[in-house]
Amino acid sequence: MKRTDSVSSEIDGCDEKERKSSAIGSKSSYREKALLKRGRKRREIVRHAESYARRQKFALKLAKALLTFGAPSHRIESQLDAASAILKLDARYVHFPNLIIVTFLDSDTRTSEVHFVRASGRVALTSLHKVHLVYRQVLHDKFSVTEGTDALNEILRAKPLYPIYLRCMLAFICASVICVLAFGGSILDMFISGASASVLQYLGLRAASKSTIYANVYEISVSIIVSFIARVLASIPGNIFCYTSISSAGVVLILPGFTVLISALELTARNIMCGSVRMVYAIIYTLFLGFGLTIGSEFYLMVNPEARHVLAATNKLESHVYHGYILANNASIPLEDLGGTYSFTDATLAATRVIKGCYRDPQWPWWRQPFPWWTALFLVPLYSICSSFANLQSLRSVQLPVMVAISCAAYAANRGANLLVSNRPDIISALGSIVIGLCGNVYARLVGGTAFTSMVTGVLFLVPSAIGNGGGLIQNYNTSSAQYSNYFDLGVRMVEVALGVTLGLIVAQMIVYSLGRKKNAGHFGF
Repeated sequence: MKRTDSVSSEIDGCDEKERKSSAIGSKSSYREKALLKRGRKRREIVRHAESYARRQKFALKLAKALLTFGAPSHRIESQLDAASAILKLDARYVHFPNLIIVTFLDSDTRTSEVHFVRASGRVALTSLHKVHLVYRQVLHDKFSVTEGTDALNEILRAKPLYPIYLRCMLAFICASVICVLAFGGSILDMFISGASASVLQYLGLRAASKSTIYANVYEISVSIIVSFIARVLASIPGNIFCYTSISSAGVVLILPGFTVLISALELTARNIMCGSVRMVYAIIYTLFLGFGLTIGSEFYLMVNPEARHVLAATNKLESHVYHGYILANNASIPLEDLGGTYSFTDATLAATRVIKGCYRDPQWPWWRQPFPWWTALFLVPLYSICSSFANLQSLRSVQLPVMVAISCAAYAANRGANLLVSNRPDIISALGSIVIGLCGNVYARLVGGTAFTSMVTGVLFLVPSAIGNGGGLIQNYNTSSAQYSNYFDLGVRMVEVALGVTLGLIVAQMIVYSLGRKKNAGHFGF
């Protein structure tokens, strides 16, 4: 009875407001009436008022949907707080990784209800866009909370948008293209890295999801296999395959770049608990990947000792060996004749022929050379489309061309910034993310789309590009001890990229939302 009386009192209060606004009549202008009506609709639900329990159920279901489909974690609490304010719920939310603690307070009885919402998932762009549409329809009083809860249940129960074999094919295309664009691979390296990524995707969707034991060692086992295959192929005489491009592109799909970005955004939003936990996890995760790559390479070198000599010989491709004596022509200083084998290396020429960790002789045929620059005109859109599909974006969607356009603009800005400012991944990533943020937020404000889902593809493109500019995940010509130190540098580089992307997204958001009206139901973006 208390809840029914409260709902009826809210409706009576709204009727009283309407009578007051109508009493103003001709005294107020049309603009004032529109602002009053708009403000009333934003502050409370009038048309579809329902019971308190049903509003609680909608809030809990919304929290689960946001966790399941990979919503930006630093925005989840603000989204739920905005929903509670409009739905007249006295609720508090605490967000942890894969967990939301919801507390509903009752001031009349001085009691509280605590609910634990637990869900783990990955980014699903189409489902997340549908959740955001339901969220907006309910808060704008176009749907009732019961209809919204039913719609969220249908979205949560729906099967994945694409079957496993198609997602493995998308992983093959994404890794093949990123091998060429970011890691300087040839057409041979492209197919090997694509095959490795497709096997990685299959193991992740099948074996790791069904076996809890294998899920704990999934990343290390996959990186060992990819590194072992890459070292076997790179040990073939003639430098036909490049170890750096194959091993880096083969595991690029499981890099924690997006996790580092989200953790940096959470730390910026003063969410110390989630941000620090995710940041430490991402760095340790990167070290595990590097450890697995080193184990795979060293295991093959231990099995085949001749491959270590081939690797040492590859490192001295531009060296010239001479046999003879050094004669003392200076009579004032006595010097004994030195005889033996002498090696002279042209280090400058060798360095110019190493492109992103791969040695490329200009005299080699085209199928052993990196792709020319103009191939990026069609490879970048291809990668953007396949990356969107890999993140479960629907083909029949208005947002798909927007995602591709934003991703292409980000790559162009990143490439131009790399030419102007080299060896600064944070500044380069910041410039690219500013372009992404401006395009995505302007699209959300003018067209009414979802800013987050339209920008995800472009943001995911910045991380492998920045790592590729630094020479890849693992170098071909380094010793095992030097490779271990490179993994720490890789973790620092990923943090620098994440900080640059975070700064760029925040600056772009400030520029776009400094003009025009303020968003009332929570900003659903980075």
